[in-house]
Amino acid sequence: MTVPKSHPHPFRPFDAVMLDVGDGHWLYVEEVGRKNAVPALYLHGGPGSGSQHAHRALFDPNQNHAILFDQRGAGRSHPYLCRNANTTAHQIADIERIRKFYCIDRWIVTGGSWGSTLALAYAQAHPDRVAALVLRAVFLGTAREVEWAFLEAPKTFRPELHRSFISALPEAERDNPLAAYLRRLINPDPKVHAPAAGIWSRYERALSVLEPGEVQLPGLSDKPDRLPPTPLMEAHYIASDFFLADDELLNNADRLAGIPGVIVQGRYDLLCPPRSAHALCQRWPDCKLTIMEHAGHDIAELGVLEALQTAVSEFTELVRAAKNRD
Repeated sequence: MTVPKSHPHPFRPFDAVMLDVGDGHWLYVEEVGRKNAVPALYLHGGPGSGSQHAHRALFDPNQNHAILFDQRGAGRSHPYLCRNANTTAHQIADIERIRKFYCIDRWIVTGGSWGSTLALAYAQAHPDRVAALVLRAVFLGTAREVEWAFLEAPKTFRPELHRSFISALPEAERDNPLAAYLRRLINPDPKVHAPAAGIWSRYERALSVLEPGEVQLPGLSDKPDRLPPTPLMEAHYIASDFFLADDELLNNADRLAGIPGVIVQGRYDLLCPPRSAHALCQRWPDCKLTIMEHAGHDIAELGVLEALQTAVSEFTELVRAAKNRD
């Protein structure tokens, strides 16, 4: 990826808008790179985490017209943390509205974790609009994966962290800790949801990296200095099974036929383990699975960002070559 020295901020958006997508929602949408280059879309994780400045580095500002946006209720979109009219179907419709707004025919779609879930759901709904998929840490939106990520994986690999997560709850609620936390996170009272969000956020963060170091979880009597937004939106989606039928994305994988894809997967990803990516690739033969042997879940883990950049760059070349032939 070469960046001209004359451009001091190659990854700064050259334009941004607040796009009305209906239902009272306005999305923050930004453009990076240059117009008339190969279009690409980034879908952030969470749900609820919002796009970060670092995500722009997935794209070559000389070769891509990259679109990044904050999904409903997330980041700079309005209304903030709104869970009304906020489902997977709404998100898919939003992506189509963005594509049409920028008059894009087909684009490279990228996303990690929940972003991979949404990318797959969008590609299955609109396969003719997806030139390629670049996914990280595949999550298929099933209750089994949630159970593994927040209970079974930490119980197996970080038992001390799992014990802290459970013991923060009143003893009467420890038999079903996931339901107990979800009830708190969905509760509209900040005195109830804010402490639970503080615990959930630090717990999830520790599970997302290979070497989290010593982790101390806060208690339910501790109010975080800043409300972590992602747990609140995650709870909304988890409580509704991500608004997907059981195994929907796996069962509809045949709709991805003809779409080339790359999955970059951390070998020791506790939140989104390799088995989901393997299961998907078994039903999607146009996919290449790249296992990062010394990585967990996070995009900042060793070699992950570079592998994603390489995949986006290679698909960009293929799309441009195909366009030149046409």
